Amino acid sequence: MKKFIHNLRVIKDFIRCIPTLALFKPPTNDSAESIGLLFQNTAAKYANKSAIIFEGRELNWQEFNQLANQFAHQLKKQGVQRGDTVSILMENRIEMLCGYIGILKLGAVAGLINTNLTGTPLVHCVSTIESNKCLVGEELWNNISAVKDQLDLADKDYLWVSDAAKGGSCPSDTTDFTSQLDAMPVTNLAETSSLLAGEQACYIFTSGTTGLPKAAVLYHRKLLSAAVPYSKIGFQAKSSDRMYICLPLYHITGLGPGIGSCLFSGASIFLRRRFSATNFWSEVQQHQTTLFVYVGELCRYLSNQPGCLEEIDNPIRCMLGNGLRPDIWDDFRQRFKIKRICEIYGASESNVSFLNLLNKDYTIGTSDADLMLVKYDIEADEIIRDADGNLIEVAEGDAGLMLAKVDKKYIYDGYKNKEVSESKLLRDVKEPGDSWFNSGDIIRKIDVGFAMGRPHFQFVDRVGDTFRWRAENVSTNEVGEILNHCQQVEISNVYGVEIPGAEGKAGMAAITLKKGCNFDTKAFAEYVDQQLSSYARPIFVRIEDEQEVTGTFKLFKGKLRKEAFHLDQTDNAIYVRKPKSASYELLDQAFYQQIMDGKSGY
Repeated sequence: MKKFIHNLRVIKDFIRCIPTLALFKPPTNDSAESIGLLFQNTAAKYANKSAIIFEGRELNWQEFNQLANQFAHQLKKQGVQRGDTVSILMENRIEMLCGYIGILKLGAVAGLINTNLTGTPLVHCVSTIESNKCLVGEELWNNISAVKDQLDLADKDYLWVSDAAKGGSCPSDTTDFTSQLDAMPVTNLAETSSLLAGEQACYIFTSGTTGLPKAAVLYHRKLLSAAVPYSKIGFQAKSSDRMYICLPLYHITGLGPGIGSCLFSGASIFLRRRFSATNFWSEVQQHQTTLFVYVGELCRYLSNQPGCLEEIDNPIRCMLGNGLRPDIWDDFRQRFKIKRICEIYGASESNVSFLNLLNKDYTIGTSDADLMLVKYDIEADEIIRDADGNLIEVAEGDAGLMLAKVDKKYIYDGYKNKEVSESKLLRDVKEPGDSWFNSGDIIRKIDVGFAMGRPHFQFVDRVGDTFRWRAENVSTNEVGEILNHCQQVEISNVYGVEIPGAEGKAGMAAITLKKGCNFDTKAFAEYVDQQLSSYARPIFVRIEDEQEVTGTFKLFKGKLRKEAFHLDQTDNAIYVRKPKSASYELLDQAFYQQIMDGKSGY
């Protein structure tokens, strides 16, 4: 009977999806469609309905659209034109979204900058997308102020947006964007109705596998194509729903599935600057949020919290996101009574995405794209080929590197840097002239039971030089290059290691000190704090007399990853930076045991 009920649910879910699967056609490049137009049409349809709640402030859809229009008119007055790029450095708040939508309404391009960035990475991001203006929140003004002399923008090109939580005043040499907003018209802009789906909407930065953050190019057609299935099939969202959004909006998960689904369905938004496990359930109850967009780390934090009254009979009926690991999937669903978990898979630069439309467990779902899972040598960090140089597909059920065919439906837009874009493609794979996107991820096909004949897949791990920590991609090459400039470091080798009970992988650096240097833990901590974002700072440091390299002089990571921080597997000194500590200290057996017991606090 249990199996029958389960299969009945699968059929019901599939039938609900049929109209969208059958009738939805992604917009073409020359379609007169855009995110700005979608936003103002939804605002007209649900004018007096609640649109967004943030820190005690609430706007209906009409007010939300009017404020976004004022941002757009003010940007236009400041000289922003169709095709220009405006960087946004602002925390999650109403003004950040109004800035983003206002830019898009003008036909300009929004450069969404990671709010954790400082120094060289921040300069790189603003510069590489050739920003004409920079919309900066008061809360992050110090970040940009510290690097202004390294950027080509004039003082007037920095548009300062006040933050009610700060209550400060605009620097004298900067454009006070906020003070002029009230004088701007609230009417829709003529430019918006003429925009095409094939025009660029934004840049979203991804760490990639090497170097500094890379600017992925997103067009209106891609954002629109995602909004419909995520809203109708994934969330099954209605205008009466309210979505809890605490993910950073400079990332695609919060911006695409989260905001995009609300713009399409008319569901209202409860917006938070950042995630808080202690306040989550009380806010869910207070604001009656029925939808939740997540990454796996958030779910793990919630699972590790002690029980509370607010989590009982909570109103969340559906959650959608990525990275919910199988080891906490059942506990999360059962403890919090979540009826629908819609895991997804994709990337800002990818041409393909997966959607768990049938509400199956432990799966990223299914995709209609043409896929290949090929053998990959994790240790050597390269694709395995046969004697003739051909790729080798894995056996049914085995994990392999996922490749997605690029075609007219599954278009690859890539990065602003054309060379980087090309590096993600494999050509002439199955036939002359074909091209395949290299996801850089290991996945496997799994048996999920009755699934209407649709194959389902499971994410296994990332390959190469990138790992995830604190919901961020960390480039080992980028971190290594910065550590190599530390006065006491001769050379460093950076990699990710697993910590029991923590999501993703923590950063670890094997460093060789310069001749005559002793490891100065305090100075090293001060250096990484100055040069690296919080999520990129190594948790562990291992001292190496010399670095082991491959035959092609590539730093060897395999043995280091395996030994990690395990005291019984190496005689090398290992240092650790404990949670909330300002320095590093030798890892002793007592704290090592806390780590292994999942009680370290990471």
